[in-house]
Amino acid sequence: MMPRAILAFALSWTPVAAQAQLCGDTAVPTADGRLLGHFPYGDTPAEDLVAAPPGFALNGCMIRREMLPDLTRLIAAAEGDPAVRGQLRALSCHRGIIRQAGVFCRPRADADAATRAISVAPAGHSEHTTGYAIDFAVRPANGCPDAEACMAATPAARWLIANAPRYGFELSFPGSNGQKVKWEPWHWRWVGTSAAEPGAARARFIFAQARARFPARPAVDGVTILRNFPVWPTVVNAPPFPVCTRKNRKACR
Repeated sequence: MMPRAILAFALSWTPVAAQAQLCGDTAVPTADGRLLGHFPYGDTPAEDLVAAPPGFALNGCMIRREMLPDLTRLIAAAEGDPAVRGQLRALSCHRGIIRQAGVFCRPRADADAATRAISVAPAGHSEHTTGYAIDFAVRPANGCPDAEACMAATPAARWLIANAPRYGFELSFPGSNGQKVKWEPWHWRWVGTSAAEPGAARARFIFAQARARFPARPAVDGVTILRNFPVWPTVVNAPPFPVCTRKNRKACR
């Protein structure tokens, strides 16, 4: 059997296979490398990861070193708001490729890969693997009939919508996104407040395809449209994103 360290290295650097094995199912990546809707991402070297600020994580949280200053400022700002104080925590941060495979393949009723991929990315295709993504633990109590809507209505989630982009974070999977990934009001990725911020250029390069094709909402800022990439399949019936004008700026935040 291949040692775990070697397997992780191989998964990090091997190009996407023509047909991927997914918990007993198979799926073929699209022309842009996406597997069941999710873009490919390599794993993060352990030496590039640091612990999140003390007290922030529920079960441990490792993140990219360069996003630590912005995350620290975001946490401090949230703690300064009486309506949010103590509510903004981390549920999940960096997840290596092997761990992501376990998350994707864990037993559940909807066992087919396509259904799983609506809410969980396949191994090697999760933003968490990059070390730049955080699932904030502001989900409502058990028993809520609609976890996404109930979570989005909490003071902490509303605070993130209004303030997270000021600290370099944007919502990867907004409602009705054209990527056909489940609305995740808890999942935010870091791209820096500007491209000139230390480390932000690398984060923006990693997420360039996702940001250009399926913009975050709210997003940190505009994105550069990619050139010289393969032609991507047309997304059918994808709802249009709002056009920013002076009269409807709120729709573009």
